[in-house]
Parts: sequence; C-alpha cells; structure tokens
Amino acid sequence: MSATIASHCWTTTLNVLYARIAPRFRRAEVRRRVRRYLDGLLASVERKNGWQLAEHLGEAGPQGVQRLLNAADWDVDAVRDDLTAFVAEHLGDPEGVLIMDETGFLKKGVKSVGVARQYSGTAGRRENQQIAVFLTYATARGSAFLDRALYLPEAWAEDAERRAEAGVPEATRFATKGELAKQMLARAFAVGVPAAWVVGDTIYGSDEVRHWLEAHGQHY
Repeated sequence: MSATIASHCWTTTLNVLYARIAPRFRRAEVRRRVRRYLDGLLASVERKNGWQLAEHLGEAGPQGVQRLLNAADWDVDAVRDDLTAFVAEHLGDPEGVLIMDETGFLKKGVKSVGVARQYSGTAGRRENQQIAVFLTYATARGSAFLDRALYLPEAWAEDAERRAEAGVPEATRFATKGELAKQMLARAFAVGVPAAWVVGDTIYGSDEVRHWLEAHGQHY
C-alpha cells in the first residue's frame, strides 16, 4: 500500500470516527478543536504535549488544547464507549485478545493526581510517578487501546484536602489495579467486544481477577 493510499485510509477512518463522537462535544468551537487535535495526535509531532500540539495546530499558545482536556464540557465516558464500539466493529474477532497492562509516568513534583513513589516497569524501580492501567484489544486485523484508569494510591484516596486541591471527583475511591482492570473489562464486555482470551502480567493474576473471569466464562 502506497503512503498516499495509507494516508487517505487514515483520513477516511478518522472522519468516520469523528462523526460518531462529535455529538458528545456540545459547542461547535470545541468540536472543531477536537478534529484538529486528533490530526495532531496522528502527526509527526515529537512530543504530544499541550505546547507542541498547539504549535502544530497553528495556535498562539497551549490554553485552547489544555482547556479541551481539563475544562471543556464533553462526556468523556461516552466518547470512550463510542471508541470501544468503533474498535469492536472494525477489528472485532472471536479470536481476539484483551490485554491488561500498566505504565508509569515519571514526575518531579507532588501535585499531579495519584503521584507517589511507587514501582513500575517503565522505570524498573520505585520512582516518583503516576501509574495508569490500560486495556488493549488485539486481533489479526490490528490493535487499539480501549480504556484507561489512573491508579489512585490509598494515601491519596484518604487525603480529602489533597483530593480537593487536585480536583479528584468525590465519587472516586481507592481501587486496586486488579479492580480497575475488572471495571474496564466489564465495560468492554458490555458493548460486545469479542475475545477468546484475556491476558496480563502477574500483577493481574490475583484471585480477584481470575475468579471474576471464571465467573464470566472468560478464558485467561
């Protein structure tokens, strides 16, 4: 497949996805920025942070991109569900595999939600970082991320003042990484993502996850 044809396929598919999620963004200005933002994520921008994406979009500063992610009025969970259904429609296969894994985001400060000295394979040791759990779907037709959840350590979950300062929603409570994985798997199953297997490393091999999968008749 030539680069021109591949680029056309990417653009066509992205337009279809955008048409599905656009109604989740109530204001026309936000919808237009979302479309440009998606283009930026797929572009050859070295770092996909607010400043560099804004520069790529031709904006004078990062405020618009940052506002899209932290203040604009849109239904994050509904967009996630739209994306999951879209992936299932285009990549779905009864022999598919759901993959649970996590990654760390190294930080220097103490203000980012969930940041703490904790272990992750990203650093290979305990470091000051955030950790997020991800769910990926893979089939012979391709692979895509489906879901994500930021791990909130107990020290954060129990610190009302710190939670309030960082804007952690009141309903958010401490959950183990296994519990976060179960929640994401449940959402994937609820929208009909077909999978023959669920896989993950040893941290997701606890009894709570295995017993839950067995109860749902899911191989792992």
